Amino acid sequence: MNLLYGVYILKCNNSKYYTGFTTNIKNRLTAHNKGEVSFTKDKLPVKLVYLSYFENKQKAYNFERYLKSGSGISFRNKRLI
Repeated sequence: MNLLYGVYILKCNNSKYYTGFTTNIKNRLTAHNKGEVSFTKDKLPVKLVYLSYFENKQKAYNFERYLKSGSGISFRNKRLI
């Protein structure tokens, strides 16, 4: 089986969003909710609102970076959440 790369969006308890990249979504969500991720540790609990998998690591990374850009945030708000 090929390794899959996930790009995910979390909604924090302050209604802000966090976009990330992982190869293991279950472990990553656990880390977020245990307060092990600096950006979200004071915004718990977090809720997974979007997840997309890619077979190509570079495409996943590029999509994550796009979602963090100005136009990517607009796309996220209009189409993904």
